[in-house]
Amino acid sequence: MSSEYPSAEQVYSRRVTLAITGASGVQYGLRLLQCLVELDTQVLLMVSKAAQVVIATETDLKLPGAPDAMEAFLSEHFQARAGQIKVYGREQWMAPVASGSGAPSAMVVCPCSTGTLSAIACGASNNLIERAADVALKERRQLLLVPREAPYSEIHLEHMLKLTRMGAVVVPASPGFYQKPQSVEEMVDFIVARLLSQLGYEQNLLPRWGENML
Repeated sequence: MSSEYPSAEQVYSRRVTLAITGASGVQYGLRLLQCLVELDTQVLLMVSKAAQVVIATETDLKLPGAPDAMEAFLSEHFQARAGQIKVYGREQWMAPVASGSGAPSAMVVCPCSTGTLSAIACGASNNLIERAADVALKERRQLLLVPREAPYSEIHLEHMLKLTRMGAVVVPASPGFYQKPQSVEEMVDFIVARLLSQLGYEQNLLPRWGENML
C-alpha cells in the first residue's frame, strides 16, 4: 500500500510513531492520534492485541484486528488523508519503525503498559512496538512513555528511572485540575496537550501556566 502514496516528506509536515498498548487509558492514545492527524502529521501506528481488548472495553470503537483493515477504519474515523495513518502489525519487521534509517524522529507509547515499560527498559524487542522503542533509544531520538498504573511498584519505578536516564521522557497519565475540567474529555486533553508540547507542536487544548488562570 505504501507505494501508492507520495513520501511523507512530500505530503506531511512531520512523522511520528505512536504505539497504543494494553493499559487503561486508551482514550489518551486515540485523542493524540486525532490531534496529530489534525496537525498534518503522518502517524506510524501500532496497536497491541491487549490494547485492542482495552479499546473494546473502554470505548465504543470496534477496531478490526488486521492492520490494513484497522488502517482503513481509523483513517475514515479520524478523516485522515490517504496514507496519513499507517498501521503495522506486531511482527511486521520490514516496517520503517524497525530501523534507525526509516523511523521517525519521535515516538510516543500512549498509554504504556507496565509490561511494555519493562520490555523497553531491558531491550527485549520481542515485537514491533518494543523494537521501535529500542530504535528510538539507540538512535538517541525522542521517546515519550505514558504509563497509567496505580500504585507504582518498585519495579515500575526502577524501569522509569532507567529509561529516563537513557533519554526517554516519562509522562504519567496524571491530569491536573487547575483548569477546573468539566468533563472526562478535558482531563484527557490535559495529558494530550502535554504530549503535543513535548513533541514541539503549538497546541490550543490547554493554556500555558499563568494564561487565563484568573
